[in-house]
Amino acid sequence: MSCYLITNARLVNEGQRTESDVLIENGRIAKIAASIDAPANAQVIDAEGKFLLPGMIDDQVHFREPGLTEKADVTSESRAAVAGGITSFMDMPNVKPPTIDNDALAAKLAMAKGRTMANYGFYLGATNDNIEAIKGVDVRLAPAIKIFMGASTGKMLVDNEAALEAIFEHAPLPILTHCEDTPMIEANAARAREQYGDDVPMSEHPVIRSREACYASSSKAIALARRHDARLHILHITTADELDQFSAGPMADKRITAEACVHHLFFTEADYAARGTLIKCNPAIKSAADRAALLKAVGDDVIDVLATDHAPHLLEEKNNSYFKAPAGLPLVQHALVSLLDHVNDGHFTLEQLVQKSAHNVADRFDIAERGYIREGYWADLVVVDMNGRSVVDDEPVLAKCGWTPFAGHTFRSRVVSTFVSGQLAFHEGKLSQGCIGEALAYDR
Repeated sequence: MSCYLITNARLVNEGQRTESDVLIENGRIAKIAASIDAPANAQVIDAEGKFLLPGMIDDQVHFREPGLTEKADVTSESRAAVAGGITSFMDMPNVKPPTIDNDALAAKLAMAKGRTMANYGFYLGATNDNIEAIKGVDVRLAPAIKIFMGASTGKMLVDNEAALEAIFEHAPLPILTHCEDTPMIEANAARAREQYGDDVPMSEHPVIRSREACYASSSKAIALARRHDARLHILHITTADELDQFSAGPMADKRITAEACVHHLFFTEADYAARGTLIKCNPAIKSAADRAALLKAVGDDVIDVLATDHAPHLLEEKNNSYFKAPAGLPLVQHALVSLLDHVNDGHFTLEQLVQKSAHNVADRFDIAERGYIREGYWADLVVVDMNGRSVVDDEPVLAKCGWTPFAGHTFRSRVVSTFVSGQLAFHEGKLSQGCIGEALAYDR
């Protein structure tokens, strides 16, 4: 494998900033020091004036493979991810066929081998009737168990009370939940149809998928977790109301953790007028006050993890009326630069961004030898220029769907270089040939 020396870096890691060189050999971080002499075979990258961070570990993506590859696949979406500074991803189980047992997990891992530029992991999905598969999951194959406690496709919605109790009691891995109350949403949708017919305006989306529906479901998940002392991670929190259920402080002290996603930190319901179904997602983007509360919760260490929920659909699918347009956005390519804008705006620090996009993700899901800049760890790194610019419309959209909800925007930072398992995957606007990500391993 190639040898790289990153010099003059402003390294951000484990709450500290240091001026450091970093030597990468055989896929791993061989040395961190104030000054390192370049080996004869090293490619030197001068990071002077730029920051070196652990690569982002995105714990929530829908890369659509197997079965939905007209929208996306692990190759196309991992290319977009590494261009955006994401070095590892963990993919959701609502594919075709769904990932609901050890055989499906093994098949998905085999499918991804050699085909993705980023490191990869896959969740086991819960259903109303697969509790035995959950009890018998090979903990070396999956980071966690995913429960859709809100609307989902096919058989992935878990709405049976006995099934939920059993999952929270017996899950041998952390539990992730998508929390929205389906009966409440269906009632809201019926009222909207009665008022508007099929021509429901997009402004109704946060009314239909309401804050009350989010709170009812997330509070239920928290009650289940407390009753069974389960490790619970609630995905994509969207409302100020829900934040009151979580505690501030270091993640190491918590059994129940919370996540915010980049689009809920960026857009508000005012954006529906211009962007329409292009920002239709579940749970819905809500008010400016909710966004402000989420940003404050990141800075206050109430939110523990930052992620994307990258969920692409074809543009022709999105260009439909409200009920026909699917929910989900392509996000990985611009996730990190959007978060860096919040750092530039003073909502949270660069150290906190690193904590919540790398350190905490690795710790929450027991990911081995990643998520930190440490000697001996895999070299998953990103060099960012906090004073650079990323003009979205000037860059190719690398997601297979070919569009981005950030069209027309200019971010105030840019990703310069991304290293995946010691390989230079992206540098100065260009993807590298031959970079192959590794399957994530779990320290259990």
